[in-house]
Amino acid sequence: MLGLALLGLCYGASWSSPVEVFAALTGAEPSVVILEWRLPRVLAGLVFGAALGVAGAVFQSLTRNPMGSPDVIGLDAGAYTGALVALTVLSGTSAQLATGSVLGGLLVAAVIYLLASDRGFSGLRLVVIGIAVNAMVTALNSWIVLRADLDVAIAAVGWSAGSLNGVGWDDLWIPFAVIAVLLALLATRAHAMQQAALGDAIAVATGVGLGRLRLLMVLVGVGCSATVTAVAGPIAFIALAAPQIGRRLAGTAGVTLLPAALTGAVLLQGADLVAQLLLAPDSLPVGVVSTAIGGCYLIWLLTKEVGRA
Repeated sequence: MLGLALLGLCYGASWSSPVEVFAALTGAEPSVVILEWRLPRVLAGLVFGAALGVAGAVFQSLTRNPMGSPDVIGLDAGAYTGALVALTVLSGTSAQLATGSVLGGLLVAAVIYLLASDRGFSGLRLVVIGIAVNAMVTALNSWIVLRADLDVAIAAVGWSAGSLNGVGWDDLWIPFAVIAVLLALLATRAHAMQQAALGDAIAVATGVGLGRLRLLMVLVGVGCSATVTAVAGPIAFIALAAPQIGRRLAGTAGVTLLPAALTGAVLLQGADLVAQLLLAPDSLPVGVVSTAIGGCYLIWLLTKEVGRA
């Protein structure tokens, strides 16, 4: 993380040496380029990547399935729907985009959770229903874009790719605060999540309220994912890949939060650097690179699961 952050602060239209970066960070030689342009982007990549990694870990733990992540089961698509409504029906301000994204994600999560909880909660049923809902919501999003005015449609399609281009301090204070509160809330229930991962019977026997815990996990997972979507657009596959890669690197038996958060931060920051380098001086949306990386990971994961079966 530190190495990628330093590289992100050094790289740009003109290269800055590590000495110049440290001088700017310490205030010895302030630099607008480093402090106002590059630093917000680097911090956004790290914090948003950690939030997506945690969101993926929450839903993979909840569903007990490596395919259970916000982008696969439709939560990112729901957040995008809320943002599209804010863009097409309202004036599309930052506050409206943030509110619409969170409400859209929560609405889709509620629908999926209620359908999956019918006749008893099932993680596999939640994933299957989520994939189906994702397809329907994606079709709805395409219809909204096609019906929108041309300038609004262009803005919506560009935003849907997921990008950290142009992110500034004014865009980050509120999302960073929201993510910090959500992660702190989840940290207080980390032990209960570990108990729930051992099985419903053991969790109930140790005094864990599964209904309240699952509701909290859904709210935190949706909140993290939708907050990132509100600022940067839907960034695919980070939430899917980070928890499993982090679990293997840490050598843990189950999906744990800290390795998922650290891996998500590294993946998103690394993908953003690749997006800046590929067609320099033009910068690609980071979602394009993360989708390519995530697609390779998904093929590997499916191949492994088929081989195990």
